[in-house]
Amino acid sequence: MSGRVIVVGSVNVDLVVSGERLPAPGETVTGGTFQQFHGGKGGNQAVAAARLGAETWFIGAVGDDPFGAEARAALEMDGVRTDHVVTVPEAATGIALILVDSHGENLISVAGGANLELTAGHVGAAFGAIRPVHGDVLLVGHEIATLIARAALEAARLKGATTVLNPAPVGDLDRRTFGLADHLTPNQGELAALVANDARSAGPAAGLDEPERAARRLLDPGAAGDGVRRSVLVSLGAAGAILVRRDKPAVDIQALRVVAVDTVGAGDTLNGAFAAALARGESVESAAREAVLAASVAVIRAGAREGMPTADDLAELRGQGR
Repeated sequence: MSGRVIVVGSVNVDLVVSGERLPAPGETVTGGTFQQFHGGKGGNQAVAAARLGAETWFIGAVGDDPFGAEARAALEMDGVRTDHVVTVPEAATGIALILVDSHGENLISVAGGANLELTAGHVGAAFGAIRPVHGDVLLVGHEIATLIARAALEAARLKGATTVLNPAPVGDLDRRTFGLADHLTPNQGELAALVANDARSAGPAAGLDEPERAARRLLDPGAAGDGVRRSVLVSLGAAGAILVRRDKPAVDIQALRVVAVDTVGAGDTLNGAFAAALARGESVESAAREAVLAASVAVIRAGAREGMPTADDLAELRGQGR
């Protein structure tokens, strides 16, 4: 029997301008086109997991405004359970302003809004109803308060669920929080920031410029107390990812060669797919490979969720030997 994916994180509305190039600081670039999408790292990750067949629950907060109602409905249309999405009175739903250039690269600025009103009480009440168990996978993002992320990870581990932390953005995350995750899923920039945070309490981390070496720093229990128990999956963009586990050789996972239209949501797809595969009982390496495959597909369409694949999409790619 497959476990469930329980996502604790953010839900936003994405306001996107696509243009030829990204502006420099202080510069105005004209000629772009505007689109509105549903987003937020938590919401995106939940949709990615649900599209791949996982029973998926989302715990988060929206504002008491039209954007909030639309965001909730969008999650439900993709099969995500929203019983524990809190509507916060007099708060605005989270908004992400996104600029995308002709190569698919992006700049993002987020107003957290109701996401920052999510409390440990909300998460505790949701866990009391959902009742996480061994075989379930908790996926936590960091567009919510660190205290809430830590509370969710602690509660899930007490119940025997597998814990995944996507440290995006890194902010003040340190080993007290990321050490509660069985699996960490940073990109290269986030990996460097985590190592820098860790170095403040564990001594210098000079020379850790390679992803594998930096990831092993985070896996080292001697650096500062207990570390991540199982793996660090570092996303490398178009190059794929590297999976690093303690006392095992690192595994390089190549992405599909595709023409990227929009890289927004690729990391969220990777995280949701990784959690869904773990919940099905896949090995960590198998789950990581599926996550990279799913992320490769996600970049070929505009919008954070629009390109997220289904289980049938991935099965077809495997059948083609890609």
